[in-house]
Amino acid sequence: MPPTVPPGASPFAGDATHPVLSRTLILLMALACGAVVANIYYAQPLVGLIGPAVGLSPETASLVVTLTQIGYGAGLILLVPLGDLLENRRLVVVTLGSTVAALLVAAVAPTASLFLAAAFLIGVTSVAVQMLVPLAAHMAPEASRGQVVGTVMSGLLLGILLARPVSSLIADSLGWRAVFGLSAVVMVGFAVLLWRVLPQRLPQRPPGGGSGYGALLGSLGRLLVRTPVLQRRTAYQTMMFAAFSLYWTAVPLLLAGTPFHLTQRGIALFALSGAAGALVAPIAGRIADSGWTRPATGFALAMAALSFFVARAGEGSIALLVLAGLLLDMGVQMNMVLGQRAIYSLGAETRSRMNAIYMAIFFLGGAAGSALAGYAFAVGGWEPVTWIGFAFPALGLLFYLTEFRGRHPA
Repeated sequence: MPPTVPPGASPFAGDATHPVLSRTLILLMALACGAVVANIYYAQPLVGLIGPAVGLSPETASLVVTLTQIGYGAGLILLVPLGDLLENRRLVVVTLGSTVAALLVAAVAPTASLFLAAAFLIGVTSVAVQMLVPLAAHMAPEASRGQVVGTVMSGLLLGILLARPVSSLIADSLGWRAVFGLSAVVMVGFAVLLWRVLPQRLPQRPPGGGSGYGALLGSLGRLLVRTPVLQRRTAYQTMMFAAFSLYWTAVPLLLAGTPFHLTQRGIALFALSGAAGALVAPIAGRIADSGWTRPATGFALAMAALSFFVARAGEGSIALLVLAGLLLDMGVQMNMVLGQRAIYSLGAETRSRMNAIYMAIFFLGGAAGSALAGYAFAVGGWEPVTWIGFAFPALGLLFYLTEFRGRHPA
């Protein structure tokens, strides 16, 4: 772990170049990332409850999930780059405050239009998580940056994987509105804590940067075009996240039917099995810090591809499906941390914008994977799902092999 600070001292120590993070602060940022990103996924297993309650028809109830995802994509492009322009602590806390407002509206919304507007804003403001990750990277010393990013990202992945089962269990006991109300309370707590412990100014990363918001957004395309490392890491993770979203969208459909016939609670418990994949994130960070990014990338892509052969063999076995999900989650998380470690090393002044590009593009890959999952399963069942899932990391592997044709950066 990164160096610690004495009890009672500020969570930042060291010189002006490298503030030292305490274990407590790293854990707090990881937990905050998990809690915030979970807001995007809480509604997915609750659509059948939310739709009738706010007056949505079965045909339009899926808009609850769609608008949240669209909002998150919009926030990645419109808000996350502000981390390179504005003071970071205030930006994170104000964004979390907006999340609280959106969650409270969702918790009490009596009509479909009001709930859908809240769902969109929940997505937009939940990008606070992608403001925290570059912030953690900046505060970490170069030698342990990958490990810090990996630890914080493990919290994010846990939030993604636990959100659906947690919301299902809360709704089963207290009703679906309680999910949003309780999350609002949690967001208030994290906003207060982060305001108290995050630094107001970051060394070597002064806010402002001398450019306006329009110029900031206009620079996104140029950064992507001019940064080969960003292009390559984004391509890898887009393929991986498409496979991840496809698997976790389709496997509940398989588990609900023959031969498993799992209930909603059973499917929620199955989803918990994938949470162990988050444990690989700090390990991936250490690997990246040690200079092994290139071979580890190939290993992660190969592991994701292999997971779909296990998933194909597991059509009638929950144990094999659990193993497939675990292998996939480990590969996806490892590749994500390796990618973030690589792009965060390119320069502090563009870190938020590069993170926005990286996340926004591979998030589109995830949306494509989810869309393909339902169609493939409806048309051909589990077999085409597994072949499409295999194809995504396989394409990533083919692109990865081009690294060895010349001096391509990892």
